Amino acid sequence: MSEVFDAAVLAARLPGTWSVAATNFPMWLDGRRHNPEFAYETIDGDELMFADTVSYTTADGEPKTILGTDRLRGDEFVWRGQGLLKLVKSRWQVVGADDAFDIAVIRFSRSRLSPAGIDVIVRKNADVPAVRSTVAHATDQFGISAEDFASLTWLF
Repeated sequence: MSEVFDAAVLAARLPGTWSVAATNFPMWLDGRRHNPEFAYETIDGDELMFADTVSYTTADGEPKTILGTDRLRGDEFVWRGQGLLKLVKSRWQVVGADDAFDIAVIRFSRSRLSPAGIDVIVRKNADVPAVRSTVAHATDQFGISAEDFASLTWLF
């Protein structure tokens, strides 16, 4: 198993703010939500958990956030929303990353409310030129197939 899936590596390297560079997830492609970002903050405890803040702007330019928690279960996280989204859960995993862990690929499983999907995320404020080319030339390292790569829409 790749070290990317190791809880200690994820605890050390995933916290921070990430921008979505590419996706095939309908939530980011329907034209109603722009500039998606994910922020992960470690929650102290016996198991790996993150406070998860998803932020984006609406088509009208209004900032929005979705709050949740991510709990590592095996090699995937189980996300649960907060507030009205408390009953909603989804599963996702980091399937690959570059050596610096400034580019990562997240694969979401199908849930009751959304289809399966893939996001290529880039650490905010990281100097990462040519993200698309980097991922295209190392799809195995990023845990995606050529078909997965072809399904992505690049947001920047």
